[in-house]
Amino acid sequence: MNPESLALLEYQRLRDLLGRYVSSDAGRRLLSLIEPSTDRPRLEAELDHAAEALAWLDDSARPQTRAGTAPARLRFENLPDIDASSARLRIEGAVLEALEISAIAAVLERAAEVRLALAPHAARFPRLAALAASIGDFRSALREISGKILPDGSISDDASVALRRIRRDIERQRVEIRHSLERFLKAHRDDGLLQEEFVTIRNDRFVVPVVPGAKRKLPGVVHGSSGSGASLFLEPLETIDLNNDLVRLGEDEIQEVHRILREMTARLREHAHEIRLAAQTLAELDLIFAKARFAQDFDCSIPRFTNDDEPRLRLLNARHPLLQDVLRRQRKPVVPVSLTLDSSRRTLLISGPNTGGKTVAMKTVGLLALMAQSALPVPAEEAEFPIFDDVLADIGDNQSIEQSLSSFSAHVARIREMVESATSGALVLLDELGRATDPEEGGALGVAILDEFRAHGAFTLASTHLLALKVYGANTPGVLNASMGFNEETLEPTFLLRTGAPGKSAGLDIATRLGLPQRLIERARAAMSSTERDIAAFLNQLETRIGEVSTEAEELRRRQAALEARERELLSDLDKREQARLRDFQQQADVARKRFDEQAREAIESVLSSPEQRKQAEKALRQAARVKREFQESVETIARLDRPPKQAPQDEIRQGVRVRLRDVSGPARVLRVLAAGTLEVEVGFLKMQVSTADVTEVLKDAPQGFNLPKGVSFTPGPRWDTLSRELNIIGKRAEEALDEVDKFLDDCYLAGVLRARVVHGHGMGILKRTVHDLCKAHPHVEKFYPAGPSEGGNGATIIELKET
Repeated sequence: MNPESLALLEYQRLRDLLGRYVSSDAGRRLLSLIEPSTDRPRLEAELDHAAEALAWLDDSARPQTRAGTAPARLRFENLPDIDASSARLRIEGAVLEALEISAIAAVLERAAEVRLALAPHAARFPRLAALAASIGDFRSALREISGKILPDGSISDDASVALRRIRRDIERQRVEIRHSLERFLKAHRDDGLLQEEFVTIRNDRFVVPVVPGAKRKLPGVVHGSSGSGASLFLEPLETIDLNNDLVRLGEDEIQEVHRILREMTARLREHAHEIRLAAQTLAELDLIFAKARFAQDFDCSIPRFTNDDEPRLRLLNARHPLLQDVLRRQRKPVVPVSLTLDSSRRTLLISGPNTGGKTVAMKTVGLLALMAQSALPVPAEEAEFPIFDDVLADIGDNQSIEQSLSSFSAHVARIREMVESATSGALVLLDELGRATDPEEGGALGVAILDEFRAHGAFTLASTHLLALKVYGANTPGVLNASMGFNEETLEPTFLLRTGAPGKSAGLDIATRLGLPQRLIERARAAMSSTERDIAAFLNQLETRIGEVSTEAEELRRRQAALEARERELLSDLDKREQARLRDFQQQADVARKRFDEQAREAIESVLSSPEQRKQAEKALRQAARVKREFQESVETIARLDRPPKQAPQDEIRQGVRVRLRDVSGPARVLRVLAAGTLEVEVGFLKMQVSTADVTEVLKDAPQGFNLPKGVSFTPGPRWDTLSRELNIIGKRAEEALDEVDKFLDDCYLAGVLRARVVHGHGMGILKRTVHDLCKAHPHVEKFYPAGPSEGGNGATIIELKET
């Protein structure tokens, strides 16, 4: 992107604003590398990450109303920067300092926390979970490091057995030296040779202070004097060997600590690549969640990129983030900007009053375009952008005394650079086009410049006060006029952008509000030509009318939304009532079926007094079952009529297939497929022509004449036409009878038999108990009871089976 445009649009200040939400040094380093890009796949992937992070923050702040674990807050603050340490780790033979190892361990522990927090939510946040999944498992390495380094960077005594022993010896040696020196002080207390009675350390050796004249009288080594020269620090002869032993132990300690650090470094070096990747992933996640927190704070949305063949620039209630940040601290609202440009209209000309917000509107569009192409959420309700090749801006006064550039010459020089750089994929922002020169020449130059950018196919936003450009915007295809609002009563700008017509500059009105003497205002109005006054009045009336139309359109949209909401509410209420009516009808049908079953069974029991009556009862039961099935089909038909009609796939409807027709209970077979979506079908003995739209389902025919694999046999299931069946097991053993009754009940169930009788006789009651125990546990048995006197009494059992 053009560096000068980035500076004009205050891109670095945006980075600084976003930096408030970054917690770690590594995250801030990544933020400093952010810049606008044209890589669509990468931008969309990074925006998807930001969208998931925003959803994560929303979910974690929302009370849980359903089962499951709420997303936890991810911590990135106080995260050490291990970039230099991880680089040293890759150097073979290098040994890290204790604090460097401690910092790496802290980063790895935090990385493990993040991975464990994101992993359970992979289904809802797949991209964040995939990032976290790249973090390795460092538990074994962390166990070896844990507890060995103290918070101040020293090595713990527990780091090794040898270190504990050496430090114990050092402490013992120090005690022995102190005792030796205390004996020395006690022995020479009355000699007048001691300066003071205390033990101190010089050059890592224990010494005592003596007077300057004592060095010849007291054997030992002098290790310097005090600042005043009044004391010498003497190491008595009897403690020299003890101090030498202490120095040796100190060297042993240093070597053991170095060995421990070398081992820990080597252990970490085994995971050097994974450690660097984990630190990088934490930095990326820190930046991603910083974007999400920024989006929450500034009410941002995730921008979308349009296709290259249908470019569109659309903003709904967009706000400049830097202005929003300033006004928020002042407790003032921000007036949002909404606009739409597409391939048919690529140029927007903004006019209106001074200090009315024209420059802010253009800066908002430019900065939000840069934010979108930096994969940042944008402060707008909705935002769509093409992917711009470049953003070219000429905003503000670029005059330079050092370079001998006036305002106009600096303006022209900058536009020359922009014309040379412009492409069909550029966004061009021109503030006060044609300024700082004669209005007539400036207007003509502005028209030529806009035509040049239109020829390139660039999206262009320009602000102006020049009448020639306002006329150009009204008469040129592909150019859209827009104006910033102005309140005639208060003489103040409203900062509201309206598209469709130019606006008046209202320079005299603004000057009046700013306190210019009234006599000057009146003289200026008198100096204006009648044409200029008429144009100003016309623009004022036009702006007023546009405001009224916008208000009416907003009211119509509000009413339409209310009507649509009411329609949805009524449809929902109607659907609920229909569902309740169907449930009530179904319940009534279930009650009727149960009552019918009970009455039928009671009727059978009362009439089964002779074989002839039994046959008549079986016939009546079959008829009742048929009536019952027809009743059930009627219920299903009514329910089907209340449900939305469904239609069978047209490609499955062909000659010979069995189908189900709308409003017809029985299946039909297709005889012929006629023209114009018509079928000839046969339903029982009836032939008819129906539309293919009336076919609700294509039924599967039972397979016929198929070949069985080798070693496989096929036995057809039972096909009984009666609705009751009998089995006689008198004289059989209990085990044999049990198998026969079990198979008999299975066959009855498969054949659709509703009532069966098992004759077991009286005897000892063993067969009767066997049959009853089986019926209690059998899945197909609805109920069982002793037969009536006409069917064998206690010597037989009646079994009623469940419907298939």
